Amino acid sequence: MISSGTEGLHRLEYQQGESQCNILTDKPETLEAAVTAIKRHRAELDEHIRRAPLFRMALDSISLDDGPEVARLMVEASRRAGVGPMAAVAGVLADLAVEEMIGAGARVAVVENGGEAYFVSDRPIDVAVKAGETPLSKRVGFRLEEFPVGVATSSGLFSHALSFGEAEAVTVFAENAGIADAAATAVANTVKDDDVERVVEEAVELGLTIEGVRGVFILYKGHIGIGGEIPTIIGVNPDGTECLPEEAR
Repeated sequence: MISSGTEGLHRLEYQQGESQCNILTDKPETLEAAVTAIKRHRAELDEHIRRAPLFRMALDSISLDDGPEVARLMVEASRRAGVGPMAAVAGVLADLAVEEMIGAGARVAVVENGGEAYFVSDRPIDVAVKAGETPLSKRVGFRLEEFPVGVATSSGLFSHALSFGEAEAVTVFAENAGIADAAATAVANTVKDDDVERVVEEAVELGLTIEGVRGVFILYKGHIGIGGEIPTIIGVNPDGTECLPEEAR
């Protein structure tokens, strides 16, 4: 959830099938570029799945000899994380849309697709972690200052996406949203057991072994695990509109 740092930017909400996107940019003409990219790549993916239905059902990484760009990127991201290609679909579509916006001249290009987002920006942007009705949901977040960066959150309790774990939230920061998306799924799948500290520590370590992952944040049964390069942690107001860096509170 993008909470602040977007004043003066142009915003568009767009939905196509399972893709529910929030698009932000400094140049309004690039909004259409993002929508066009999402439409095109989503249509190509749907056609690929129609011809190869096992692509949608695979829960482990697969190989792909031929297919559209979106499918190839999903396979590559999921291969790194050891999950099925659909675990990267939202993130990869966000990546492709942002690339189109940058090519059209945007300096700020953000696409959030169902909570998985890719950020390119010339200014800081604050994001909040959503974890259902838990006490820290929408009250803790991160100040993004180094770009480009992909951010994805997976939950075993509060997400519509398939997860075999029980974490309230696993947030991954990576070189792009596709890798973050797949990695968040892979890490979240392992977060289950009553030995909370051990499980969280091992899950963080797992996340950091995935190529392209920069940092991991885990919230599980009130325990927080952090590893790698994490943006500045911030406190978020209940309405999600303003944030303060932890050191300034």
